[in-house]
Amino acid sequence: MSHLRLPPDTHMAPHSTSLCFSGTLCFTRLPPLPLFSSSALSLPVSRQFTSFRSIRMSSSSSSIDSVPSPPDNAIVLGCGGIAVDFLATVDSYPQPDDKIRSTSLKVQGGGNAANALTCAARLGLTSRLISKVANDSQGKGMLEELEEDGVDTSFLVVSKEGNSPFTYIIVDKQTKTRTCIHTPGDPPMLPADLSQSSMLSALDRANIVYFDVRLHETALVIAKEAGRKKIPILVDAEKKRDGLDDLLQFADYVVCTAKFPQVWTEASSTPGALISMLLRLPKLKFVIVTLGEEGCLMLERASKEVLQSQETDIESLVETLTHRKDSTTTFPTCVSSETTKLKADGIGTVSGRLFLGTAEKIPPDELLDTTGAGDAFIGAVLYAICAGMPPEKMLPFAAQVAGCSCRALGARTGLPHLTDPRLVPFLV
Repeated sequence: MSHLRLPPDTHMAPHSTSLCFSGTLCFTRLPPLPLFSSSALSLPVSRQFTSFRSIRMSSSSSSIDSVPSPPDNAIVLGCGGIAVDFLATVDSYPQPDDKIRSTSLKVQGGGNAANALTCAARLGLTSRLISKVANDSQGKGMLEELEEDGVDTSFLVVSKEGNSPFTYIIVDKQTKTRTCIHTPGDPPMLPADLSQSSMLSALDRANIVYFDVRLHETALVIAKEAGRKKIPILVDAEKKRDGLDDLLQFADYVVCTAKFPQVWTEASSTPGALISMLLRLPKLKFVIVTLGEEGCLMLERASKEVLQSQETDIESLVETLTHRKDSTTTFPTCVSSETTKLKADGIGTVSGRLFLGTAEKIPPDELLDTTGAGDAFIGAVLYAICAGMPPEKMLPFAAQVAGCSCRALGARTGLPHLTDPRLVPFLV
């Protein structure tokens, strides 16, 4: 039996609200059972977990002959966050000074980069991760879980002392939202922790490099070397962070959250902000903004400048695409414009194509947890880029992978394998 010890009387509380875990959580390797059935919840806490590792969905292990093989020897290198997630499901988010009980508790590996690379590995890519953990039970558990999913952890730095990063996550059953409270690892990762030889080995034969900007100083060193080797780079622009502006200068692809484009560019609208990003970042091939249940919006730069004199207002084009999308289907779809010269008032023009992707309409009784949905989307985009998928196929595929992840508690439990029947229609 392995043990994962939390600091005693650790609380997470807005104001004086308390939802706390104390003492020692023990993990036993039991047969894979539904973790949160009524019978499971009646067990002691130490018996409510099959292991520290992810539970695979039964459908993901089925074999589908028609599914194409993943790109031959495609390698993705990621640098960024890794953590232990403590997920507590509650009927509704607590009010200040409340004391409430969780309806279920799950402990699982997390962290943006670790989640996205787990997704990519399950889809068939060779995934390598650069990050840092401590030589504690949490760190050892995280490495075991990643290795079981096929993620190469040989480039992770293990500190002899300190603590591994962890996150408390409150999953609200009423609003279908989650609140994350993160405690960084200590000591933090520094560029000196990664030797030149290790970095070069990690980059060897890599098809794409991915950064979540959590370890920005180390990431910048890797990005410069990847740039010299002409390895494409994808940046996850979740929010403004230290070092993000420097990393964006190396980005070939950016996936960002709904609020980021306007915050970063100070544009008055998201479509205008996407044009601003392509103008500010001349190396950028495309930018995707994820919009939750509303899907996503993608602007792809044209390979050649459009010579036509007529310009198309991007705001009007978004409205046109919105009217064209099929709102009656439950599965993800995509509509797109022709390659044209797009303009945003007060910002400028760029030649490119605009894509509007829809999200899967998940029945309320199947939507359990959105934790890590964005990481799942990015993992699928990494696969799609390596597979050479056009945007019309990439966006619905990535949305479907993200939708699968929302049907289970935690960022990794619901991540599908490439043979999952739910993915087959998006791969043929």
